[in-house]
Amino acid sequence: MTSAAPLPAPGHMAVDYEQRVDFGRLRDHRLSRARASLAASECGAFLLFDFYNIRYVTQTWIGGALGDKMTRYALLPRGGEPMLWDFGSAARHHRLYSPWLDPANCHAGMLGMRGAIAPTAGLMVEAVRQIKGLLQDAGLADAPVGVDIVEPPFLFEMQRQGLKVVDAQQLMLDARQIKSRDEIMLLTQAAAMVDGVYQDVVEVLKPGIRENEIVALVNKRLYEMGSDQVEAVNAVSGERCNPHPHNFSDRLIRPGDQAFFDIIHSYNGYRTCYYRTFSVGSATASQRDAYTKAREWMDASISMIKPGVGTDQVAAVWPAATEFGFENEMAAFGLQFGHGLGLGLHERPIISRLNSMREPIELQAGMVFALETYCPASDGFSAARIEEEVVVTPDGARVLTLFPAQDLVIANPY
Repeated sequence: MTSAAPLPAPGHMAVDYEQRVDFGRLRDHRLSRARASLAASECGAFLLFDFYNIRYVTQTWIGGALGDKMTRYALLPRGGEPMLWDFGSAARHHRLYSPWLDPANCHAGMLGMRGAIAPTAGLMVEAVRQIKGLLQDAGLADAPVGVDIVEPPFLFEMQRQGLKVVDAQQLMLDARQIKSRDEIMLLTQAAAMVDGVYQDVVEVLKPGIRENEIVALVNKRLYEMGSDQVEAVNAVSGERCNPHPHNFSDRLIRPGDQAFFDIIHSYNGYRTCYYRTFSVGSATASQRDAYTKAREWMDASISMIKPGVGTDQVAAVWPAATEFGFENEMAAFGLQFGHGLGLGLHERPIISRLNSMREPIELQAGMVFALETYCPASDGFSAARIEEEVVVTPDGARVLTLFPAQDLVIANPY
């Protein structure tokens, strides 16, 4: 692992005496990369429904309760400015507070709330007609339209009105995979917030507390610290550790339990995926051995990270599924695993034996991703889970996740 100084996580405020996140530069970077991806494609425009892609291109956001209902969408035409259709009064808010967008390009929009308004109401017909007209006015009517994710009735309506639809998600993920200095600073700040929350977790991780109480504590502390979304907290303890259920319950923590947690939140949109494993009061030899193996696998993968290395080479240092109790790589997917981090939780690159051996991706400077390892214990029910977030630099990996994890941490030892 690298011994370089940690990347800066300077705080939540802009100040006049330090250079921190430059949000104007951040917006320019994201839009320019999306435009470059569009220009290199066959598409005349990108039509975006994925709410991370919408944020990347328009620099706007509304909460997940409305943002993920397939009602918000954005159009990025070749040679033109981004256009946005948003939920009701949010469009008016953008006209007032998002001056980088042309107010005339901020529209109220509604397509159906994932089918709650039936397609027969005609909202999709009208929306496609408007989009087609805008493309005709821009001289782009004959070019394919790149779409990232879409409801089937909307896709069918685009085809019925004569628009050729192609996949834009791959193109947008290509654009998003290289992070700017501002994105890296936001990712570092998000990780630093979790560093602090894990200190809180260790202090309360005692017999008698429940998994869901830990989840409540994490949510409270992160929102107090400035998180804009706590997407999920996995809290897994005792006999629930093996196999990994990827959730939390109301299970009581007991003396000698092994427990691991995954804290997934975002700061200014930029996410964490950050596992740590602890033993409660004491640890058995079996638990320590599992942790040692998980750490060795983690360190082996971090040592591989540098520009020019293929994701297949990274995945190869992890054990095959059959080596830690699974019948195949599909059954073990997500246990020895890497995934890009940014506005989305799972961006490029995805690193695993399931996909990387058949279609490797070359690592590039500026990629940010999480590496995850998992080792079941010989006792049959405990397990160790470790995750580190890394930035690819010309000199190798820089680690963002700094809560101690080289050795198994014993919470509140007896």
